[in-house]
Amino acid sequence: GGQDEEHLDEDRFYYVFGFLAVVFLILIVTCVEIAIVLCYLQLCAEDYRWWWRSFCTAGTTAVYLFLYGSFHYFSRSHPATVFDLMATCIFFGYLFILCYAMFVLCGFVGFASCFAFVRKIYSSIKID
Repeated sequence: GGQDEEHLDEDRFYYVFGFLAVVFLILIVTCVEIAIVLCYLQLCAEDYRWWWRSFCTAGTTAVYLFLYGSFHYFSRSHPATVFDLMATCIFFGYLFILCYAMFVLCGFVGFASCFAFVRKIYSSIKID
């Protein structure tokens, strides 16, 4: 029985990467949709400074990730009786690096999608 159980655990390992890929695709699609909608609303208000705003709009996902990571550290993974400064610094250092990478990745996705959207809508305008 022990060898069969090890074989079943190996199959579960591969499901994790498929699940992460699906969640990553959902994140990318959500960043694209939100950035384009907010860019469209901004252009409708005749505010044409959409470049950095589209980057920051999608990149704000990283702020949520940092807040959730902080909540997790102080409420679930770190005991309230003992406070270890070194472990806290390491955790938040790596969390900051991860959130910065997430900000740049999602921000680039938002900017690229808005750039393609703006090029598409302005290329369809006919000037007589």
